[in-house]
Amino acid sequence: MNTILKSANLQAYRLILYRRVLHPELFDIKGRRTIAYGDYEIEAWIMPGAHLMRFQHGPVSAVELVTCSDSELPERGLITAIPCAGEKEHEHAFSDIVNYMATVQTESLPPNLYTSTYDELVEFGYESEALMYRWQDADGGPCASILDLQRFRQEIHAQSYHLICQGGLVLRTQAIFEHK
Repeated sequence: MNTILKSANLQAYRLILYRRVLHPELFDIKGRRTIAYGDYEIEAWIMPGAHLMRFQHGPVSAVELVTCSDSELPERGLITAIPCAGEKEHEHAFSDIVNYMATVQTESLPPNLYTSTYDELVEFGYESEALMYRWQDADGGPCASILDLQRFRQEIHAQSYHLICQGGLVLRTQAIFEHK
């Protein structure tokens, strides 16, 4: 819990889709989970203020990255980079057998609402055994990144929450990777 993240600028957050695997050395990974279920596998990484999910079904690799990092990310295999500010929906067919759907919502909360939202979501993270990382921002405020995965026979549902105390930033995403 000693990682310090510079002030996260809501305008810098992006949801990025790739059709290829990304190398772990590019990221400050704090937690990792892999689930193999039926005909698919999902690998999830949690980082301070960010997450990555790789969905693999047969020859198809679909990767979702949510980050505010301005570091160089690969362009090879890049499908799209969507700003997260506000409310967004996106859908993409990676092939005729793998489909991806996502929604993104952001809020900037006043300190009292941020604190209660933080407490509620951290409790949810513990109860659901979600992938979670907690740290302090540059001003010493509590921050968390939470990624909850729910597996089904032909799809995986994922909910993420990135809470940055400075600015009261709450970024929520919901994603579904499904295969036929």
